[in-house]
Amino acid sequence: MAKRKLKYTPANLKKLENLFKEVGYKIIYEKGHFNSGYCIVNERKTIVVNKFYKTDTRITCLLTILNEIEVSIEDLEPETGTFYQDLDF
Repeated sequence: MAKRKLKYTPANLKKLENLFKEVGYKIIYEKGHFNSGYCIVNERKTIVVNKFYKTDTRITCLLTILNEIEVSIEDLEPETGTFYQDLDF
């Protein structure tokens, strides 16, 4: 199946949040002064994203983080694994 560009919708944001949950990360939306709009607390597997960001910017931040972490497709539910493999980032 060909990879497709992810649409910036609330439904896809939920899918991304679920993907992070399945690999053990917790996402928190809080107010903060982050240089890039998010920070990762590696020891706790916690991601903090600026709560004032709109859906498209939240998705962009999460996709950036997804490029930085290791994801094992075997650890994902089949539907989430398919979603992850279809991402074009």
